[in-house]
Amino acid sequence: MRHRPGGLAVTAAIIGVLVAIPTLGVLGHLFRPSGEAWRGMAGTVLPGYLLNTLWLLLGVGAGTAFGGIATAWLIVMCRFPGRRFFEWALTLPLAVPAYVLAYVYADFLQFAGPVQTALRDLFGWSAGDYWFPEIRSVGGAIVLFSVAFYPYVYLLARTAFIEQSVCAIDASRTLGAGATESFFRVALPLARPAIAAGVALALMETLADFGAVAYLDVPTFATGIYRAWFSFGDQAAAAQLAAALLLFALGLLLIERTSRASRRFHQATHRYRALPSFHLVGARAWAATAICALPLLIGFALPAAILLRFAVLSGDAQWGERYFVLTRNSVVVAMLVAFFTVALATIIAYAARNERSPLVRWIARLAGMGYAVPGTVIAVGILVPMALFDNALDSWMRSLFGVSTGLLLTGSVAGIVYACVVRFMTPGMQSLEASLARITPGIDGASRTLGAGPFETLRRIHRPMLRGGLASAALIVFVDTMKELPATLMLRPFNFDTLAVQTYNLARDERLAEASTAALTIVAVGVLPIMLLTRAALRARPGHAG
Repeated sequence: MRHRPGGLAVTAAIIGVLVAIPTLGVLGHLFRPSGEAWRGMAGTVLPGYLLNTLWLLLGVGAGTAFGGIATAWLIVMCRFPGRRFFEWALTLPLAVPAYVLAYVYADFLQFAGPVQTALRDLFGWSAGDYWFPEIRSVGGAIVLFSVAFYPYVYLLARTAFIEQSVCAIDASRTLGAGATESFFRVALPLARPAIAAGVALALMETLADFGAVAYLDVPTFATGIYRAWFSFGDQAAAAQLAAALLLFALGLLLIERTSRASRRFHQATHRYRALPSFHLVGARAWAATAICALPLLIGFALPAAILLRFAVLSGDAQWGERYFVLTRNSVVVAMLVAFFTVALATIIAYAARNERSPLVRWIARLAGMGYAVPGTVIAVGILVPMALFDNALDSWMRSLFGVSTGLLLTGSVAGIVYACVVRFMTPGMQSLEASLARITPGIDGASRTLGAGPFETLRRIHRPMLRGGLASAALIVFVDTMKELPATLMLRPFNFDTLAVQTYNLARDERLAEASTAALTIVAVGVLPIMLLTRAALRARPGHAG
């Protein structure tokens, strides 16, 4: 007897298809014939897009891995001044969007900026007398992305190091390995899956970025999509560039999963003892403090201080009603995205828990793929089907009732919400799946014996037990949506701007002082949720010290 899918599985399947439409729509352009614009780009700018994207991925991968692993190992294994502060503060750069870092440092380090001006005044130099690194370059972008995204590696590596037993380290020491050799041959391989996952997240964010690379004048696929769509008006070329970028993202996911599957590292003992901590003194202690303070200073403290100085001394000429409208737009969009994302992610995660069919598992994977898809790709993938729907509806209404409906979805807030729901479904699902995993399956069985269906069980039993996971998922999605730039920039209605769009527009016009208020608001909104979530996560981990 064949198992008929229930209402929960059907609902999850419909949600999965809706979430997958943008991705599938973009991939469909791979099979369409190339136009003149695409062939022209292939011979001129496309090699530059490809090379710059590859260099960014290699550089950011190395930078985030080094920064995340070094800080995580010091926090877990050593005691030094400021350790307990750095344990949670090292995640604060996640509150600062990469494009805000680009705006701040491009102004701070340019020829007329305070750093080079101070150097010329101090040493009596003039233009051409000295060399200074160029921030508007691939190397500058790599450094900024590395300090912006290393917390992904830090959080996962820290957890992986804590969960390792001292027995494994002891075994290596008895075989004659020193502390350094034990780290590289035992601790690091055991943490490799977590580190690979953290680096993959950082690289996905790098691929998804538009604002930073556009401002730093580093041509990548993301900037090429925007130029093809808005500057040249060529939707086909933009879609084919988006398809190429999507293949990059999917290839990255495949490499990461293959890497974790090809080599597995397990602890050979079930005995667990906490890792020893080394009390550093003297120069070593202050060196550890400096290593942890440097990425925090570059990635959060200095840019926040510069923005605050701009906001206090120069202010925003558009402060007033315009600023509050921007804040309202940003908050409303972020709240709508958080609500719909959490609601839909709950249904998919609950269906994956209840339904054992491979179809539901594939639906969950398909819905969770959006985080690997850059916002520019999702925007292109959404605009085409929305325009087709609006045109078909308008034609149908004209033929039947002689009424034009115009554009209902295209160029509306609904498009932004849809894009962000697709983009941030993954972090929402991850938080909920972790919360559902802590609920014993026996509760579901007891509910079924009392005659309750899946939806009633979810509403009356699981929802109260998932309050913490639901709140965490909503906070994560809210903060990510407040920072999202490319999807909002490409899909926003006429005369509808958000804080992210305002920051981009003003910074692009070299009006950083005016952009500081909007940028600082985005950072401030992200700080409190990140602090709360990080400290709660650290307290929940084994080995947490006070």
